[in-house]
Amino acid sequence: MDHDLRRRAAAEFFGTFWLAFGGCGAAVLSAAFPELGIGFLGVALAFGLTVLSMAYAVGHISGGHFNPAVTLGLWACGRCASRHVVPYLLAQVVGAVVAAGALYLIASGKAGWIPKGFASNGYGTLSPGGYSLTACLVTEVLTTFFFLMIIVGATAKGAATGFAGIPIGFALVLIHLISIPVTNTSVNPARSTGVALFAGDAYIAQLWLFWLAPIAGALIAGALAKWLYADNKIYDTLVVEKRAA
Repeated sequence: MDHDLRRRAAAEFFGTFWLAFGGCGAAVLSAAFPELGIGFLGVALAFGLTVLSMAYAVGHISGGHFNPAVTLGLWACGRCASRHVVPYLLAQVVGAVVAAGALYLIASGKAGWIPKGFASNGYGTLSPGGYSLTACLVTEVLTTFFFLMIIVGATAKGAATGFAGIPIGFALVLIHLISIPVTNTSVNPARSTGVALFAGDAYIAQLWLFWLAPIAGALIAGALAKWLYADNKIYDTLVVEKRAA
């Protein structure tokens, strides 16, 4: 792995770590206080703010994917080099797992704490609102599809330079406001994997859906975006423009 690819993978690791730690941390720690808790809106904002903040922190290094579905969707529309795909996916999953481990260590420091779902995703009896497998599948495909379309559009030629992180971050807030009751919101297989490993066998058994559905939605969006933005073909999507040297 060359120096540039190591830097890119490191950026994806830190970005995904912050997304999983910040978003899931808000759900596990802050939303656990019914009187003062942040509720669905607070958790949704936490996820959006993690992406927004890391887009500006490291987005100019790697493109700011922080999500295997985003990487594969951008690859499908010609916005991500093939040689970046596997290193990005590995860095994202490792970042999310390490973040979940750190969150578990913190949360378990409270006497009598029980992990329960540990901000994991689920369908059927593990869905926050008891939604069916079909409902959860459709929700994850649709929300990831539109998330990817927003990412591609916000970073296309002619979009406001340097501001892409803002609509992308707020899109993730909106996605969470829609889908927290349904699946606890994945749209990100790495985020789902990290917490599921600590939540237990029932959540691990349902993890397949939160890889399949987001990736399917992203690949469909990537294929459509390749046609829709045919005049904007570039090999790397950056959520924040690099400053001129």
